[in-house]
Amino acid sequence: MRIGRHEVAISNPDKVFFPAPGLTKGDLVRYYLDVAEAALPHLRRRPFHMKRFPDGVESAFFHQKRVPAKHPPFVGEAPVSFPSGHSTVFAVVDNAAALAWVVNLGCIELHTWHSRLPELERPDYLLIDLDPSDGNPWEWVREIALVVREVMDGLGLASFPKTSGATGLHVLAPIRPELPFPEVRRFAKTLAEEVERRVGDQGVATTTWRVAERRGVFVDFGQNARDRTIATAYSVRPTADARVSAPLRWEEVADVDPAAFTLETMRARLGAAGDPMRGMWRHAVSLPPRFARLGLDPPSLRGRDRLDTRR
Repeated sequence: MRIGRHEVAISNPDKVFFPAPGLTKGDLVRYYLDVAEAALPHLRRRPFHMKRFPDGVESAFFHQKRVPAKHPPFVGEAPVSFPSGHSTVFAVVDNAAALAWVVNLGCIELHTWHSRLPELERPDYLLIDLDPSDGNPWEWVREIALVVREVMDGLGLASFPKTSGATGLHVLAPIRPELPFPEVRRFAKTLAEEVERRVGDQGVATTTWRVAERRGVFVDFGQNARDRTIATAYSVRPTADARVSAPLRWEEVADVDPAAFTLETMRARLGAAGDPMRGMWRHAVSLPPRFARLGLDPPSLRGRDRLDTRR
């Protein structure tokens, strides 16, 4: 395929990746190229974690951090070191050709870090992931999402919701890349606990880590740790119906049905409703002044490049 100034080889475009709707690898590549303008702002300059499904959603997959050695020049690189002493070089997907290239490798999902080059130790957004336990209704997720918005509004954080494309809902708040991951996680933990407190005695929101002790919807703040990834906006997920992680407007959340957003429907939605996350990175604010509003001690910047692998 000719994509901009680049030639990208697509192998086996007729291979079926989603048997239920009969969608092929070629369909997946064409979808991502059609939504690239909206998807790429969430990918640029971020380490890209490959989760590869070479034979589609009903076959085996594997994880790959290191970008293949013989990658084309339009695919960027992000060198990363780990506390173990090991290091690797992630791919960076900064353009539509690079996006098509990773999809051709079987990357159905778009998984990236919460930080960008050159500030890889400092995230540029805070995430609250609402994850329902088995047997909990989607209605609870939607109700708790509105409480998350209320808390973020009170802290002066712009908030942007999207379906996870799986079972939950993500709320992102863009921040300036000033603090290391442990400090952002500390702030997110207290924010999540405030959401749990405001939901109250209904018992439908929890910040409990132990799965066996959870009741209701998990208000997950732990995704704000280093080396965690999420499926980014407009990412297809490896579900039977090729569901998509869809950005939402807040007025849509109360009635949203995540099954409405798939590889087959998202182009029409984007064309009709526009991109609810367009320009969101211009709303980034400084997080340190907001610690006191949650009763937290000011963040420490000493040793801010120290790696933290704790949950």
